Amino acid sequence: MEPSGQIAKKVSPFFIVIIMIFIALALSFIYLGFQDFLVDNFENGSLNLTIGLIIIAISTYLLFQTQRRTLRPVLEIQPLNTTVLCQKCGFKNVREFQRGDYIFKQMEEPCPKCNEKTVSISSIFREVKEKAKRATID
Repeated sequence: MEPSGQIAKKVSPFFIVIIMIFIALALSFIYLGFQDFLVDNFENGSLNLTIGLIIIAISTYLLFQTQRRTLRPVLEIQPLNTTVLCQKCGFKNVREFQRGDYIFKQMEEPCPKCNEKTVSISSIFREVKEKAKRATID
């Protein structure tokens, strides 16, 4: 996996061959355009040159588009937390989720504040951290 969440597209060799054929076709149109200009046939010469240049422009655009990388959204795993609450004194502790936690589970550890065994899990939640948005300067 590449850093910054980007992956490279795979370019089909068949697609590259087609682009190369179009470039060869464009070069032949350009050659025919110059030949027409030499024999004073300006209409056909300018048409052939225009077609050749358009085909080259489109082919190079497609070739560069195949080399671009696409962005893949990277999903960050948000931390899962558990809230442990003492029902007698109201002491609240937020800790990292542990396998086997469920709501209203009676904990075996006594309350660190009042030392009673009335501690249970009151909630399980994900802490969502939003990324800071970049400020755009116009």
